[in-house]
Amino acid sequence: MPVDNEIYNRPGDIWWDESQPLSAIRTAINPARIEYFTRVLRKLEIDPAGRTVVDIGCGGGLFAEDWARMGAHVIGVDPSGSSLDTARRHAAAAGLNIDYRQGSGETLPVEEGSVDIACCVDVLEHVNELDTVIAETARVLRSGGVYLFDTINRTRLSKFVMIKLLQDWHFTAWMPPNLHAWEQFITPEELRDAMNRHRLSAGGFVGIGPGVKPLTLIRLTRQLRKGRISHGEFGDRARFVVTRDLRVAYAGYSTKSA
Repeated sequence: MPVDNEIYNRPGDIWWDESQPLSAIRTAINPARIEYFTRVLRKLEIDPAGRTVVDIGCGGGLFAEDWARMGAHVIGVDPSGSSLDTARRHAAAAGLNIDYRQGSGETLPVEEGSVDIACCVDVLEHVNELDTVIAETARVLRSGGVYLFDTINRTRLSKFVMIKLLQDWHFTAWMPPNLHAWEQFITPEELRDAMNRHRLSAGGFVGIGPGVKPLTLIRLTRQLRKGRISHGEFGDRARFVVTRDLRVAYAGYSTKSA
């Protein structure tokens, strides 16, 4: 069963409303991403303030707003007009100036060599043409630019957690059906090979996982499933952290060679 990307075209605010599953991204996962990506940029001696950042597959702007608060000039690209409407409204209410553009990762509406940082989170496992998306990312980056990403590994454990536990099994599932397809998950080796083909030199990978013990995570999942806590509360309590375990979700970076 392929992923259902029409989820992102549903009416209403599916991103920031704490009663909606996707809102958990902001509280559960984004802090770990920011921690890791900030560490990478510090290592590379790059200050995001004043830099041009493209958020590929920005959705409702959950991560684009974090970049804007760091002082970056942010371009958010997404194929979903409904999600972009949500992103624009929320950014305006927050007093943030973000340049949202409709487009896909395969054909980015961004000039060649015009961005310092390309960011792609919760996206690569949803695309059909991974190599094309990586090629487009490399195209819009300046020489020496940084590609920051995360995605989901294709392992037995990721199938159990992301597909069975979170989507399929009635007593624990809280993600939308067909949000992910295991066959579209990407191993670190596959992603590294794609980046190498397009002058993106991999700098390393880290795991991203829950900051609570498995039994606590299952208990929180059950509470969420029964409506005892909101998706936002679930995110706060299951706050993800950077780990060494790449078996489920992982993040990384690469730099564009001259």
